Amino acid sequence: MGVDLSVKILLLASAFNGLTQRIWCELREAGHEVTVELAVDPETVISGIEAAKPDLVLCPFLRERVPEQIWRYWRTVIIHPGPVGDRGTSSLDHAILSQAPVWGVTALQAIDEMDAGPIWATRTFAMPAQPPRKSDLYNGPVTDAAVACALEVVAKAADLSFVPTPLEFADRAVPGTGLLPTLRQADRAFSWNEEPEQIVRRIRAADGAPGIRTSLLDLPVFAYDAHVGTASGLPGAVLARHEGAVLVGTGGGSVWLGHLKRAVSPDQPDQSAQPGQPALKLPAALVLGERLRAVPVSRTGPPRWLTYTRHGRVGTLTFRAYNGALSTHQCRHLATALDQALRQDTRVLVVRGDDHVFSNGVHLNVIEAAADPAAEAWANIRAINAVCRQLATPCGQTIVVAYSGNAGAGGAMMGLGAGVTVARAGVVLNPYYDIGLYGSELHTQTLPARVGLAVAQRLLTERLPVTAGQAAGLGMIDEVGPGDVAAFDHWLTERAQAWAGRSRVAMADCADRPSRPLSYYEATELAEMARDMFDDRDGFAARRHDFVFKRRPDATPLRLATHRG
Repeated sequence: MGVDLSVKILLLASAFNGLTQRIWCELREAGHEVTVELAVDPETVISGIEAAKPDLVLCPFLRERVPEQIWRYWRTVIIHPGPVGDRGTSSLDHAILSQAPVWGVTALQAIDEMDAGPIWATRTFAMPAQPPRKSDLYNGPVTDAAVACALEVVAKAADLSFVPTPLEFADRAVPGTGLLPTLRQADRAFSWNEEPEQIVRRIRAADGAPGIRTSLLDLPVFAYDAHVGTASGLPGAVLARHEGAVLVGTGGGSVWLGHLKRAVSPDQPDQSAQPGQPALKLPAALVLGERLRAVPVSRTGPPRWLTYTRHGRVGTLTFRAYNGALSTHQCRHLATALDQALRQDTRVLVVRGDDHVFSNGVHLNVIEAAADPAAEAWANIRAINAVCRQLATPCGQTIVVAYSGNAGAGGAMMGLGAGVTVARAGVVLNPYYDIGLYGSELHTQTLPARVGLAVAQRLLTERLPVTAGQAAGLGMIDEVGPGDVAAFDHWLTERAQAWAGRSRVAMADCADRPSRPLSYYEATELAEMARDMFDDRDGFAARRHDFVFKRRPDATPLRLATHRG
């Protein structure tokens, strides 16, 4: 008779973010009973733990201190984004700023002193040669290491006799670790007289949050999405603009800034509700607005967010949407690039995102900031639908959509109409809509065509994430490639070349074709979306506002908090 090694786990987290979702999926797939409690407030958290009575409290993403009533009476393990010995709330920021060659993730038991508990598991990884954006580092190697640590912790938790290693006796794979101070804006500050490489490193260490406060054209802003430029100019001066980015002069060169956020002073009224001028992270040109009237337009800009490459009979179109959101403007550019790529004499067209995110659908920040949010939302959904139609319409090439990074909502639905869909192992997909929108992207045809009507309805109503492996099991995607980024790229190249050698007739059978024209499904979806966007029948405006301004939830959704059901 086999031994039941399943563990009853409660995930305590500040948000059900990408890391929390990945661990939730992996643990459930491994046969464990998993529920979620968001750290709304100490009293609610304590009541949730008492209701769940878990074998293990696992904290994959937690900004708040664990209440003593929990860690003293329940086995509680925190996933910390630093190697053994590292302590503090700015670990990844320090790792990027200090140019650490190696970093890690550690699972440690919660005690009274922050990040000082005994060690349950740890993993290390090589840092990228070029300074990464902090959010990319978190969503890439940190997440992979955290998942490995979480699985090891749960395996050890099944053994009630297991005793973690005290911090003072634990091996330190990264030397010199210790308590690092929390970085404030004063610690992050830079001068535009500094070299561009130094400025870029500082901004990337604070990207996506909190950004670094500076001033451009007399407007206080937070800076994000930085790249070294090739021109030179007066330090601090805005030299040029290209698409949504602006070029700023520095000591010895220049820096492109792709995104900014207005810096609202504490004594100013809340600007979040002012259409057209909210304190939101947006393309830099939208934030600076009329201040750019005298700034020249450059023919060249930062690294292109859309690139096309060709190798023999295979073309690859890569789009890199910052944080996964696609604005109306970006969708139109992507549709144009798709049209050009499909006019080539290649046999296979691979359409993919970057290594960390594929897409999350329409650009909610740009919609919220628009003078007429409903009109902008309408334009955005019609523009992304144009991309979906191109991907789903039979043509002379086999279209392969590769989910190289996480995808959600319309971004998860976007590629389902392609002839072939693949994903990198470890990618998390959220194939549903959960913000007061019915949803479009042709999902009423493409999702049932892949998984069947009953499964499609379940995915849309349960509103739960799935891993690439689970999606393949459902038929939502066709194949899963390696989880390592470089290995996946190599695998995808080889598979695309193999598909290019097959007959077009055979490849056309990879996706079921609709019995009605695609325009029928789009028309019915848009009729529903019009009611959501213009009539606000399900609270899209308020739910969008809460999402983009990161309003803390009042409670954990019951679909996640199964212990409260």
